Amino acid sequence: ALESKFVFKSGNRAGQARIGEAPPSKALRDGPMQSLMERLNELMERVAEARRLRLSLEAASNTFALHDFAHAFLKRYRSEKSALGVLDFDDLIEKTAQLLTTRSLEWVLYRLDSGIDHILVDEAQDTSPQQWDVIDALAREITAGQGARQNRTLFVVGDKKQSIYSFQGADAAEFDRMHQTFRDRLKAGPALQSRELHFSFRSSSAILSTVDALFDASGASGLGGAISHRAFHPSMPGRVDIWPLVPAASDDETPEWFDPVDRIAADDPKIKLAGSIAEKITELVGTETITGENGAPRLVTAGDFLILVQGRGPLFEHIIRACKARGLPIAGADRLKLRAELAVRDLLALLSVLALQEDSLSLATVLRSPLFGWSEKTLYDLAQGRKQTYLWAELRDRRADFPETYSALNALLRQVDFLRPYELLEFILTRFEGRKKLLARLGPEAEDGIDELLNQALVYERDGAPSLTGFVARAQSEEVEVKRQLDGTGDMIRVMTVHGAKGLESPIVILPDTTRQERSNRNPILIGEDNVPVWRMPSDNRPEQLAGAVDAAAAADKEERRRLLYVAMTRAESWLVVCGADTRRSGDNWYGDISSTFETLPHQKIETPTGQGLRMSHGTWPSLTVKEAPVSVTKPSVLADYLNEPVRPTTAIPSILAPSDLGGAKALAGGAKEEEAALRYGRQIHRLLELLPKSDRSWSAARRILEGGPDPVEEGEIDGMRTEALSVIEAHPELFRPEALVEVDIAAHLSSLNRQMSGTIDRLLIANDKIMAIDFKTNEIVPASLVSVPEGILRQMGAYLEALQNIYPDREIELSILWTATAELTRLPHGIVRNALANTTTS
Repeated sequence: ALESKFVFKSGNRAGQARIGEAPPSKALRDGPMQSLMERLNELMERVAEARRLRLSLEAASNTFALHDFAHAFLKRYRSEKSALGVLDFDDLIEKTAQLLTTRSLEWVLYRLDSGIDHILVDEAQDTSPQQWDVIDALAREITAGQGARQNRTLFVVGDKKQSIYSFQGADAAEFDRMHQTFRDRLKAGPALQSRELHFSFRSSSAILSTVDALFDASGASGLGGAISHRAFHPSMPGRVDIWPLVPAASDDETPEWFDPVDRIAADDPKIKLAGSIAEKITELVGTETITGENGAPRLVTAGDFLILVQGRGPLFEHIIRACKARGLPIAGADRLKLRAELAVRDLLALLSVLALQEDSLSLATVLRSPLFGWSEKTLYDLAQGRKQTYLWAELRDRRADFPETYSALNALLRQVDFLRPYELLEFILTRFEGRKKLLARLGPEAEDGIDELLNQALVYERDGAPSLTGFVARAQSEEVEVKRQLDGTGDMIRVMTVHGAKGLESPIVILPDTTRQERSNRNPILIGEDNVPVWRMPSDNRPEQLAGAVDAAAAADKEERRRLLYVAMTRAESWLVVCGADTRRSGDNWYGDISSTFETLPHQKIETPTGQGLRMSHGTWPSLTVKEAPVSVTKPSVLADYLNEPVRPTTAIPSILAPSDLGGAKALAGGAKEEEAALRYGRQIHRLLELLPKSDRSWSAARRILEGGPDPVEEGEIDGMRTEALSVIEAHPELFRPEALVEVDIAAHLSSLNRQMSGTIDRLLIANDKIMAIDFKTNEIVPASLVSVPEGILRQMGAYLEALQNIYPDREIELSILWTATAELTRLPHGIVRNALANTTTS
């Protein structure tokens, strides 16, 4: 309360005491309260100082909370990764850096160095500090000790102007730092040679001149120095066009009260801009000329257009929709969020109904969708006042009122138990005409989502036994984002983000997303002194100690946005088009920067789809004289003789044998478990023996392992399985040492059977003179002696023996079976398993 009256909260004097301006009024200050004003001013100063301390304490408290959360989260995250036996992308980099920089492991670096003569670092501007640590460790030996031998090179290629991936850890400043580090390190030996490539092999002088003028006028901060380009093809014609902004929509028209609040008006500037772009492309394709790869003129095709946006917002979708509406060939979105597609949501709702008819909400969604096309009134009549609890039951009782809908749903229900998810979707889309109905209502852009849902159904079916319920649950729980490679999409228009277009090029580039305002960095976490993460406080509650970190983050963000604009403009080869939609927002943006630069360049006025614009050109634009094509006479084809001959019989290629193909009994009679239950139990024990030794072996660790596998267990099963696994691990600790190889895939040619064999050995210990192969068996009945070991197990181990002897001919091979039920280890003599394998018959 005192702060609100005695301290400025914003403006240039934020945080200062309001001496001379705070209550009381001037009349009171000069009158009755004049003798108290000195004490009041002191109180204001104390309140201002207390506010500074309060803000610092709040910032420290929030930062401590951030670190407490990070400590708990990262500890749990590492534990989960360890339990699952997986690494993430950062782990690969961090562990490699640790391996190469730990003094006790210098022998690793020595061994690597002996095989490295040349190091090439490409796209160095996008390299993170952790990745630089790896490169630095490998490069140290080039000039150190015995490693300083001739003809060893370090070759680093990068362009700081194109460093745009800070969100992935890239740091443009590291590029300069490492440049200086290598320069200093190589000063005494082979000096570092720096070379700059000023030639552009891609773009016309028109585009390069515009880029140079733009960044010269606004400064080259963050771009690695002054910008100067030279066209490798100086005579190559080029154009840079600026279209007038599409004016903002009028506010005069008041929407109806029942209109959806997110409905986009027909005169929305982004929709109009998308339509203008599509119309211009339609006009140019097949009529305008452009310089081809060999320098000869050719007609423009759809594949010549690359449309770049800063982000996948409404404008991105409008452009794709407008191009498809005009029948233009377009590759679609470079990234597709599956569940955001309306057609996908409608199809998943229908699958949900087919899997569970009591899902009334999904049924209502399906009935209102294009698949059935019910009106709001028809659905209300069915649902309101219904006699049945579930909507499906009510529809079934009133099927005479809705015969077509009921008949269609009933026909689909009859197929559910006989079709896999992919087949059921295809049935809906073809026989039921679902694709036709969805595209008719939602437009051709819905086809991308439909096709990707079909693809996801195939992926799901490859992962295990397919079921409709499982597929629906997976599709609704996972946020599937599909990244498409649009660099080889043929003769189609490409619409993508600038980040996605890095490394690509196109004869004609259109930049429509140029009025997006410069934004301050909104990351809630700042990097403070000594690279310590701190919590960003709101601007009106931010202590002075954070000002430097905030300013540094804002400056870095602004520099990266400038580099993003550089990358966007330099994707164009011959023709760059700059346009945008007026947003009525003041502030810096790409369009303002480029249009201001144009005033300093020679240009001419042109007519554009959005009004009178400007063009800066270079060279003579190519023209193409259309000649009458000569009449070609098609000669009849003569078929080769072999095409008229009958197909020769082919020799079947023998399939690769698995251990289960060798025949013979795998277990002794008398077990209580059914076969499927026994197999499931065996998979779970194998999973525990694989992952439990790497964890803390607690009950919770066992639960995570068992619940995360392909056969999730009930909680009541965990104790028995964990006890059995621990008894095995504790009885034979030498088999569960960290250096033991787990679940080792092995493949070899078995001469005794004249066949290829592929299998998996549960645990393999490799020594200099001996190989130990251990296979876990979860049989309920454990053989009393070697004589009673099932024939199928002996044949399997015989195959492993022959394969291992092929791979390690100079080492002793020791084979053992570890019976998990009793924790007994049975060593198998070579003669027994060889005789068993000899009895194998394969077809």
